[in-house]
Amino acid sequence: MTTPQSLDERFRDAVSALRPPESGRAPGDPVRDGSTLTGARARDLFDAQLTSRHLDLAARWLRSFNEGFHTGGSAGHEGNAAVAAALRADDPALLHHRSSAFYCVRAASTAGGGAPDASRRLEEAARDILRGVVASVRDPITGGRDKIFGNPALHLVPALSAGGGHLPRAAGLAHALTRPGGAAPWPADAIVVASFGDGATARPGASAALDTAGRLGHAGQPAPLLLICEDDAPGGAGPDGWVAGVLRGRPGLRYSFADGCDLAAAYDAAAEAAEFVRRERRPAVLHLATLHLLGLPGDPDPGDSLDRDPLIGTARLLVEAGLLGPDEVITRYDEVGWQVRKAAEEVLGEPKLASMGEIVASLAPRRPLRVAHAVAEAAGHALGAGAPTRLRAFGGRLPEDTGPMTLAQTIGATLTDALLAGPGTLVFGPTVTRGGRHGVTTGLSEYAADRVFDSPPDATTILGLALGAGLAGQLPVPELDCLAALHSAMEQLRAEAATMAYLSAGAYRNPLVLRVPGLAQPYGIGGHLDNDNALAALREIPGLVVAAPARAADAAPMLRSCIAAAEVDGSVCVFLEPAALYQTRDLYQQGDNEWLAPYPAPGGWAEEHVPIGRARIYGLGTAQDLTIVTYGNGVRMSLRVAAQLAADGYGSRVVDLRWLNPLPTADLLREAAATGRVLIVDETRRSGGVGEGVLAALVDGAFVGSVRRVAAADVPVPLGPAAQQVLVGEDAITQGAHALLAR
Repeated sequence: MTTPQSLDERFRDAVSALRPPESGRAPGDPVRDGSTLTGARARDLFDAQLTSRHLDLAARWLRSFNEGFHTGGSAGHEGNAAVAAALRADDPALLHHRSSAFYCVRAASTAGGGAPDASRRLEEAARDILRGVVASVRDPITGGRDKIFGNPALHLVPALSAGGGHLPRAAGLAHALTRPGGAAPWPADAIVVASFGDGATARPGASAALDTAGRLGHAGQPAPLLLICEDDAPGGAGPDGWVAGVLRGRPGLRYSFADGCDLAAAYDAAAEAAEFVRRERRPAVLHLATLHLLGLPGDPDPGDSLDRDPLIGTARLLVEAGLLGPDEVITRYDEVGWQVRKAAEEVLGEPKLASMGEIVASLAPRRPLRVAHAVAEAAGHALGAGAPTRLRAFGGRLPEDTGPMTLAQTIGATLTDALLAGPGTLVFGPTVTRGGRHGVTTGLSEYAADRVFDSPPDATTILGLALGAGLAGQLPVPELDCLAALHSAMEQLRAEAATMAYLSAGAYRNPLVLRVPGLAQPYGIGGHLDNDNALAALREIPGLVVAAPARAADAAPMLRSCIAAAEVDGSVCVFLEPAALYQTRDLYQQGDNEWLAPYPAPGGWAEEHVPIGRARIYGLGTAQDLTIVTYGNGVRMSLRVAAQLAADGYGSRVVDLRWLNPLPTADLLREAAATGRVLIVDETRRSGGVGEGVLAALVDGAFVGSVRRVAAADVPVPLGPAAQQVLVGEDAITQGAHALLAR
């Protein structure tokens, strides 16, 4: 591990030993033969590199007296200044955590290269980064919530997770920029840039992004994406190493390599790669060999590789070109250090987040009146100017005129109406053009072929496409095969989607309605993967909306609410569809068709609107003896049990939560108090299931009464009839009800 002192001394000694040539190059000439980087531009980039290095030193200084809270620096990666210089200032970039030099160059470039205020912009860039270090509310991206690189004014999109988790979003954004719809804030010829470390190549996010980019490139589909791998692996960074093999072996992805510690070489390679991506609209990856300096205890000692320190390399480049003398380099190094230290002292006194209200303000804004208004506007369009198109989209017969519909049919019709209402709405997923796994999307592609498309089956890829589309101003409504697939991609939902508004102080958002067939089939059809009933990972994500419609009557208004909330507030929603109920028709007895419901005509959308966080209440008999709280498959089972209880003289009210996050707490407490007896019917697992949240809400709400819980066992759902031994059934609900009624 290197120390600030040893790094400083090594730089000074190395520069002092340099000898300038007898005659130097002109600032407007190439800084060395064969390069396109001019001496003047190299000198500007050196200032950014110096600023980056001193920011690392300042972060260590601030931490030494507990005023700095982040010391993960960029030392050894200052070569990414060359990448920033090779791009346009309006190219969206998603940067990994060692990108101070890139940030400084991008900030200075907004003033134009060599402009009189470029130096001032560089100082302001240093102040921006230091604000993140000290958790100042004036931090330009997080507002004091974290230390990441991002700034909407600089077209820098924050990378929110470690290990390349931002890369699927970058690939999705590149894909979205070439599709119709939306209102992206970038020009038509912009390219998407994303940087990552060599360690990310073994992580699922990078693997999914490389696969997506390669698939698009191999198929000849436009994907203007430039990936930058900054490889600081000890002894492994090179054109013949493992990482190079991983990157070079991707079909459809152009590969190039350069020494990231050599400013001119890095600039030339980055300029060539960027020009290729911009001209061809095809993806490329630039592999840069870098260093890891100022690491943590236990990190490998760079040893002799310190001679490759990018700052020493650029100083040597400038001195050998006769553009600066050794003394001038040291003087500039000290001047920049003084400026950065001064900025660090200034940001110390800036305010920090001081209340819970300030902290959560940008997490998940809710404007229910505007959401209701958006639903009403969609209805007005469907009844007015959009009526002829709507009639054609439904093949001349509107869904409200076809009679009662199943849950699957209702969701499909609602998706068609969503595509009609929003020109930026996208529906995609594995085989959605052929109806999807459960036939829900049948016929959608006939109306909107350019906005309904198949995707690879990988859930990380699907979510990455969705998050990129959201950034581009589109409204993605993707479908996954099953709930188990979502668990494999939880990083994208938890760390990227649900935190974007929070960690960008609302500057960026990624509206999303993710449709997931889930919960368990009562007969264990398909085994544990198709019957995943674990929702704990969703319940703990702050700000995430989780909807669970049990029947057709709720599916349409709830899906419209999710889509409107995504459009209005940028909400991230998971629309959990009980797969076992997709085609269910009957409730109490065969042939009664009471689980079906007519599709609501647009004239009734506003009246039937279901706000997020509101339950549905069913009363059976006197409804005074027992409250059953449930959702999903549990609703149908509980209604059947309640009907039998009513026949036996006991009145029940069944509370269909409908929304699992946020829970309809007010409705829950009111209905619990009405009877004083609460039976929680939770088809998820006893540990970490929804029932735990219901119990906590009752306790927090000072409920006084009796509570009993019926839940699935803490075991994966087995195949076949054995599933009934694990899952909640009507017999268990009946037993729980009688146990409460006996008190």
